[in-house]
Amino acid sequence: MSKYAIIETGGKQYRVQEGDELDVELLEAANTFTFDKILLVHDGSAAKVGLPYVPNCTVHAEVLGQTKGPKVIAFKYKKCKNYRRLVGHRQKYTRVKIKAIAVA
Repeated sequence: MSKYAIIETGGKQYRVQEGDELDVELLEAANTFTFDKILLVHDGSAAKVGLPYVPNCTVHAEVLGQTKGPKVIAFKYKKCKNYRRLVGHRQKYTRVKIKAIAVA
């Protein structure tokens, strides 16, 4: 079994390994980003579980760019009242590539 970690960012949890690419909520970062809210680390033989976070553990990632998710349509309608409201939304994401999982 390979080394993996469960990180928390943007109110969501992700299971990541070295080399993974994933889209997370928009981050204000230029080239690299360090995740410090690590919930669990498994190094191949044993797991370390945080209470709530694992101390002295970080996940280093490279920022690949910004993307947008699919358009979500919100449409309100009331019959017989000529009431119609159409609102669209596209969530912004940051695409990151996991470089290293550092456990001290």
